[in-house]
Amino acid sequence: MSAIDSLPPLREVIETHQLLARKSLGQNFLLDLNLTAKIARQAGDLSECDVLEIGPGPGGLTRGLLAEGARRVLAVEKDSRCIPALAEISDAYPGRLQVIEGDALEVNPLTHLTPPIRIAANLPYNVGTELLVRWLTPKAWPPFWQSLTLMFQREVAERIVAVPGSKAYGRLALLAQWRADARIVLSLPPEAFSPPPKVHSAVVHLTALDSPRYPADAGTLNKVVAAAFNQRRKMLRASLKSVSPDIEDHLTAVGIPPTERAEQIGLEAFCALARSLKPLD
Repeated sequence: MSAIDSLPPLREVIETHQLLARKSLGQNFLLDLNLTAKIARQAGDLSECDVLEIGPGPGGLTRGLLAEGARRVLAVEKDSRCIPALAEISDAYPGRLQVIEGDALEVNPLTHLTPPIRIAANLPYNVGTELLVRWLTPKAWPPFWQSLTLMFQREVAERIVAVPGSKAYGRLALLAQWRADARIVLSLPPEAFSPPPKVHSAVVHLTALDSPRYPADAGTLNKVVAAAFNQRRKMLRASLKSVSPDIEDHLTAVGIPPTERAEQIGLEAFCALARSLKPLD
């Protein structure tokens, strides 16, 4: 394994700081620095961008992002045990890495970073989906980020790029493809991690569109697709009853048969339904 910087190999860093991965934090560490640099390259040219990284752990991807030329990196880490290891990276890249110990769900990146901003992360499995939905559903668009380069379990990655009628199609596909171009750019086997997870992983790259593919209120659309796919085996007239008592009228008004199931409905139709339920100003 060739070095990407002058810092010690990740196995040595983990041993020095006694960083055993914690299941409670959804941690699985990537140890191959060539691989973390490859993931960083999937985010594109970072030389004129600030990068937000969530859950850096011992700093494998952090080092990849910095080695690949990121202007600045903000690394948000909840596990206090990792902070000393990240501090060593900060010393090796003066002025280019800021580390915040805290919960990514509570940090406002715009108070620390200067646009253009990209997000790159080996997301902790236990908060990855929630963070993605937050990044995709702000009320105003375009968002604070240009692109997302995120690692998920392979199953989650496939749900993000799924098409109507497929088993993986659902809320994540609709929200991601409504406002972004999404594609899987890299697959990783369990043995790439320490400890090895029981599933394969994949990196998804999402590029923010200038405007959504179809107009809709973000909160309403999220509520509609969440309800529709929470009971995906039911007809829409039943699964969406909690959204509106007269849901059948709204479905009929936008040309969706009330007896249809969610997995057969495309993005444009779901957006039309969201507008029927909450007209845009």
